[in-house]
Amino acid sequence: MKRLLLVFLVFLLVSYIVNAEDKRLNDPNNMPLDKWDVAVKDPGDPNELVQAKWNAVVNVLKDSQLDTNTKAAFVDRMISPVFDFELMGKLALGRAHWPKLNAEQRKEFTSLFVQRLKTSYREKIMLYENQQAEFQPAVPSKETFQVPMILTNGDKKTALLYKLRKADKSWKIYDVEIEGVSILLTYKSQFEDILRRGTVDDLLSQLKKPQDAAASEKTAS
Repeated sequence: MKRLLLVFLVFLLVSYIVNAEDKRLNDPNNMPLDKWDVAVKDPGDPNELVQAKWNAVVNVLKDSQLDTNTKAAFVDRMISPVFDFELMGKLALGRAHWPKLNAEQRKEFTSLFVQRLKTSYREKIMLYENQQAEFQPAVPSKETFQVPMILTNGDKKTALLYKLRKADKSWKIYDVEIEGVSILLTYKSQFEDILRRGTVDDLLSQLKKPQDAAASEKTAS
C-alpha cells in the first residue's frame, strides 16, 4: 500500500512539473521568436535596423495562428531592445523638470513612462492592415540618424520618421514622428501642463492611470 502511495505521489509530482513546463513554454514571454524575427545584417546601419525590426513585427501581425494577446507580447519583446525608453523619459520631462525629481521619483517615473510608451506604440502598431511600407535612406543629423518611412494603404499615405542615436554601441530609437507630430514632444507638452498646475506626485499619479482615463480627464478639464 505504501509503495502504491509512493508511486502515486511521484506520478503527481511528474505531472505537475510537466504541466508547469508546458505553461512556461507556451507563455509568450518565453516562446522563441525565431519564426518571425528578422536578422539584422548590419547593426551599424540604422536603416537596416529599423527595416529588419519592422519586417519582424509585420511577420507577427500577419500570423493568423497567433491570438491578439500573444501578438502584443511578441511585438513588445521585439521593439523593446531597439528603443531607448529611459532617454525618452528624460527628454520628455525636460531639463527644467528632471533635476527636480529625487532618485526614487526618477525610478518610478521612468518605469511608468516606459510602460506608457510601450502600450501606446503597441496599440498603434496593432492597427496594421497590410499597409505597404516604403523606407527611404537614413539621413544623418549630427550624432543621430533619421529614418523616413511611408505607409501606403490604397490612396492614403502616412509619413513616419524614426529618430535614432548611438547607445551602448548600437542604434536605438529615441523618438518617432507620425505625420510630423513627435511622440516625444507630445508627451513633453502634456507633462509640462501637469507640472505647471501641480507637483511631481500629481504627474506620477496621472501616469498610473489607464491612458484612456487620463485622456478623458484632460479633455474634461
